Amino acid sequence: MRGAVGATAVPSMLGLGCSTPSPFAAQRKRLRVAAIITEYTYRSHAHVILENFLEPYLFNGRLISPDVEVASMYVDQVPAHDLSRAISARYKIPIYRTIAEALCGGTGDLAVDAVLSIAEFGDYPVNAKAQMEYPRKRFFDEIVAVFRKSRRVVPLFNDKHLSYRWDWAKEMYDTARRMKIPFMAGSSVPLAERTPPLELPSRARIVEAVSIHGGGLESYDFHGLEVLQAMVESRRGGETGVSKVRFLDGKTLWQSAEAGDWSPELAAAALAAKPIPGSPAPQELIHPTAKRDDGGPFVTHGILVTYRDGTRGAILAAGISGTRWHFGCRLAGETKPHATSFYVGPWRNRNLFKALSYAIQTHFREWSTPYPVERTLLATGILDAAMESRVKGGAILETPHLRMAYKPRDFRAMREMGATWKIITEERPEPQGIEYGGK
Repeated sequence: MRGAVGATAVPSMLGLGCSTPSPFAAQRKRLRVAAIITEYTYRSHAHVILENFLEPYLFNGRLISPDVEVASMYVDQVPAHDLSRAISARYKIPIYRTIAEALCGGTGDLAVDAVLSIAEFGDYPVNAKAQMEYPRKRFFDEIVAVFRKSRRVVPLFNDKHLSYRWDWAKEMYDTARRMKIPFMAGSSVPLAERTPPLELPSRARIVEAVSIHGGGLESYDFHGLEVLQAMVESRRGGETGVSKVRFLDGKTLWQSAEAGDWSPELAAAALAAKPIPGSPAPQELIHPTAKRDDGGPFVTHGILVTYRDGTRGAILAAGISGTRWHFGCRLAGETKPHATSFYVGPWRNRNLFKALSYAIQTHFREWSTPYPVERTLLATGILDAAMESRVKGGAILETPHLRMAYKPRDFRAMREMGATWKIITEERPEPQGIEYGGK
């Protein structure tokens, strides 16, 4: 049964047509996509992903037609500032009361060509490990139940990490492999423009690497982990997994630096790739005495990762904007670090999702992930272990369950290289509703 649809007007801006055909256009068929979401509000992940499925959007300076039809929606929560009913009315997308009905369109059988699972934003419990208990596993299970009943599968995208529980995340991964579901997941940040440009040498021998973000505990730590993983997974020998994880903050974080567990000098080099205007020098910011404007520590916490091959990784949360991301690494035999920042484009982090949407649509068309889902599985496991270490007072956790090997893929075709920001500039006002793209 269809849910009730409101008639609220959707704010709009710059309703321009599509001038450049999608690379998928020659295939002609418009894929029918079911959107399974927790909450559709302004700037929620449902908003900033689905707008690129409903209208043409810019990617690498080209206007892309998504060539899909959002055929149905399931919306788990409807807060006072909900936009799903307005979007439903404008684009004639039925909202169903259950996930199964959204996938079957009232037919009793799978009636879509792909599924978007966007379980981010909404009012959900926060557990003792400071993890938001988003219903990603529940969404997955209900989607898979329809696949089983219909005796066929379609490509599935899971936004961000797989679950707040490692056993559930591994079960999702194993189920997808067993059922041969084309399964894609992960963060938008690795697809951002790298400024300055940085491509590490093929099969580089990485000694240590650091990823820096300016967001909150757990939710942004995941983005930082995927940035780290996306950069180091192609190192010599390939990915073989992680042996130890530790969460640190306060004095213990800096004591571990003094012990050589992570390098403030490398972190400062990463921050220097794109210095913060008007701020002290990076080496002064990556320091135990550095403070934010509110008086709190500039570096709030860190996650230390020991890979099975001996590579050392660190993720730092620092008092910078949540739209700034930095990476740095040292290669064997070199003294000068390699560093870059990830530019998310204008409108804070909203435009990150143009590249991600392009990657998802490629996945739906080709029935193949543009980059390994194992990257997200490993980042999910590291994050869960880090949150466990945190509640155990910064204990070093052995992680034999994170012994996993996978081969990286060249995903440059999915990354924004900067041409879009010559069209969507910092001066262009951000739309309050759907963004229509165009020059």
